[in-house]
Amino acid sequence: MTSRVGKLVRVVILLIIVAALVAFARTVNWHDTWRAIARTSPAMLAAAAVVNFLSLVLKGVRWWIFLRPIGVTSLWLAMRATFAGAALNNILIAQGGEAARVIFVARSAHVPSERVLATLALERLFELVGYVVLLALAATFLQLPPQLEKARPFALVALVLVVGLLVYLVRHPEKADLPAVTGEGLLGRAKAYGRSFLQTLTGISSASRFSWSLLVSVAVWALQVATYHLTAMAAHLDLPLVGTIAAMLAVNLGFAIRATPGNVGVFQMMYAVTAAAFGLDKDAATGVAFLIQAQQILPVTLIGLLAAPQLIFAKRRKTSRADNVLPGEPEPSA
Repeated sequence: MTSRVGKLVRVVILLIIVAALVAFARTVNWHDTWRAIARTSPAMLAAAAVVNFLSLVLKGVRWWIFLRPIGVTSLWLAMRATFAGAALNNILIAQGGEAARVIFVARSAHVPSERVLATLALERLFELVGYVVLLALAATFLQLPPQLEKARPFALVALVLVVGLLVYLVRHPEKADLPAVTGEGLLGRAKAYGRSFLQTLTGISSASRFSWSLLVSVAVWALQVATYHLTAMAAHLDLPLVGTIAAMLAVNLGFAIRATPGNVGVFQMMYAVTAAAFGLDKDAATGVAFLIQAQQILPVTLIGLLAAPQLIFAKRRKTSRADNVLPGEPEPSA
C-alpha cells in the first residue's frame, strides 16, 4: 500500500513538472534563445568547461577521503567511478549513476558494497553541506529574489540539523574494521547489511576527514559559481555575480530529484526565471542555461565513457544482476 502511494505521489509530481515545463516552453522566444547561443565566445565557454571539469575532480577527491579508511586507496579508481557515475546521471532520469559507482568500486577493489555505500553517503552528505552553507550565507548577506529569500529559515534549520548529525557521527565512533556481520534468512541478511553499513559510516567519521571534506566542498561550489558566471559572460549575458549565485542555488534546489535526464528543461526554467528576476531577458537566459548544461553534460559524459566504458555500457546488465542478489550474499563476478 505504501509503495503504491509513493509511486502515485511520484507520478503526480512528474506530471506537475512536465506541465510547468510545457507552460514555460510556450513563453520562450526560441529565435532569441538561439541567437544568444550563436553569439557565444567559444574560448570563454571552453574555459567554463575546464573549470567545471576541475569541480568534478574535486568531487572525486572528496569521495577518496572517505574511501581510503576502508582500503580503497586508489585515487584513480575514485576518479573513474566519479566521472562514470556523473555520465550515467546525465543520461538517466533517476540518480542511477550513484548506485552504479558503488557497484563499480566494490567489484574493482573487492570491498563489500555496504562499506562503499557508506563512504558515498558521506560524500553526498558533504555535497549537501556545501549547498546548505552557501544558501544560508547567500540568503543572509546577499539580496536574492523573493523565492530564495523565503528559503532562508529552511536553510538555517537544515544547516543546524546537518551540523548536529556530523557532530553525532564524530562523537559516536564505531570500529569500521569489525568482522563482517552475518545473518540467516532474508531479514537477517538485510539487518546484517544495514549494521555493517552503519558501522562503516561511524567508523570512518572523524573531525579531520570532515574538515578536509568541508574545504573541498566549499571549493567545489566556488568552482560551480565560476562555471556559471564564465558561461554567462561567454554569451554576453550581463548577470551580476549575485545573480549567478542566485541562479545556481535555484537550479540546485531539487538536485536530489531528477525529473528528466540530466534535469534538462527544469534547469533552463529555473535559471531563466531567476535571471529574469534580476531584470534580464528570459529568452537569452534560457540560451545561457542550455550552454551551461552543454558544457557540463557533453564533456563529462565523454570522459565518463573513456574512464569506465564497462560501467556505462554494461550498466543495465550489472544492475539486473545486482537486483537478484540479496544483502549478505556474494555478488556475481563482472
